[in-house]
Amino acid sequence: MFDPATYRTRRAHLAATLEQGLVVMPGHALSPMNYAGNAYPFWQDGSFLYYWGLNRPDLAGVLDLDQGTATLFGDELTTDDLVWTGPQPALAEEAAQAGLVSVRPSADLASVVRAALQQGRPLHLTPPYRPATRLRLATLLDLTPAEVDAHVSRPLIEAVVAQRSRKTSAEVEQIEDALSVTAAMHVAGMQLCRPGLRETDVAGRLEGEVLRHGRRLAFPLIFTTHGEVLHNHPTDRALEAGRLALCDGGATSPKHYASDITRTYPVDGRFTAPQRDLYQIVLNAQEACIRGIAPGVRFLDLHRLAARHLVEGLQQLGLMQGDADEAVAAGAHALFFPHGLGHMMGLDVHDMEGLGEDHVGYGAEMRRSDQFGLSALRLARTLEPGFVVTVEPGLYLIPGLIAQWRQAGRGAPFIRYEALEAYLDAGGIRIEDDVLVTDDGHRVLGPPIPKQPEDVEYLMQEAT
Repeated sequence: MFDPATYRTRRAHLAATLEQGLVVMPGHALSPMNYAGNAYPFWQDGSFLYYWGLNRPDLAGVLDLDQGTATLFGDELTTDDLVWTGPQPALAEEAAQAGLVSVRPSADLASVVRAALQQGRPLHLTPPYRPATRLRLATLLDLTPAEVDAHVSRPLIEAVVAQRSRKTSAEVEQIEDALSVTAAMHVAGMQLCRPGLRETDVAGRLEGEVLRHGRRLAFPLIFTTHGEVLHNHPTDRALEAGRLALCDGGATSPKHYASDITRTYPVDGRFTAPQRDLYQIVLNAQEACIRGIAPGVRFLDLHRLAARHLVEGLQQLGLMQGDADEAVAAGAHALFFPHGLGHMMGLDVHDMEGLGEDHVGYGAEMRRSDQFGLSALRLARTLEPGFVVTVEPGLYLIPGLIAQWRQAGRGAPFIRYEALEAYLDAGGIRIEDDVLVTDDGHRVLGPPIPKQPEDVEYLMQEAT
């Protein structure tokens, strides 16, 4: 946890942006894998953690905007809890560390909320993205689960997004702390990768590197030799010489902030000439976009910059043709780049996505496109100091998608389908870094992780 003043200040800032009523923020409960006593590792809701600080299940926080109070609702551990989990601090003791003096039993929450509703006071909720949370709120409010949405508060969502989007120096330190472990993990992947191992052999060692530092993965690790499948998790598939391995993973910090890095490298330590050509296209696009990050720049325009670099690079290889700007406007590049350039990052790896991606990435400034590829852009809005964003262009040869587009004649003025035949087994390439928007530009966060092709090859050859 941060110091108590941090949480008091965060809650006071949030309360000052809203007018009246109750803000109710439920934390998460344990989520069973297959029966109640066998739960997934606990993961707290990001907004609850941001404002209330406590990383334990079955809590709720209430801000009374009219009375100016903040109250934590939860229960002390039972004797059974003591047997199974060992001694834990008293709830009031933990609450004090988050700057809270008012702690009440969970059973009191329903009467507090229902009394406010009977008085006609507004109730402010964030969207319940977990079914268990929706059911808990439905019971609390004596409503059906569907009726809970009537109390989801746009003013609350917008206030939380505005506050959590701008990271303090202490938050940035946490992200960089996470990146120090993430860097060690990715370097280990390059050093371990070699033909004959299985994807799971390498992935297990990488997750072990995170655990060895006492951390957790910020999201399930992606390690695959089929990077053209965007979220392809490790299998027992053998690593083959001549293929590319794509590793997308990040550790968390002691205070639960995320990191998110992707590197792509040759299984046998040497890029083939075609692989290196494709890789350099992605790297050029990523470096150009990072150079462009600054306050006042729309992330949408950086996405389009990446798309243009990809088109121009593919034109040099004879895989695309025509005017590059027209190709991007028509969405022809999305055959090779069907996702967005990046996203916000913080306590959540896709920061605040549970509040609604359009609220976080678009706001009132613009609306999401319905064009294939561009519609997947999570972040489009104008950048501000304090934002932490990922920059992750990719280039993917997806045989099934290529076949569909070719049969439909889609992108025909720009895509040279005959020339693509020689590249259909190239897989996918993505390169990703985490970047802070500063007052006068940007800063790439964390220690450097090899991404220049000669540096990647040197590290991998040195390890063999």
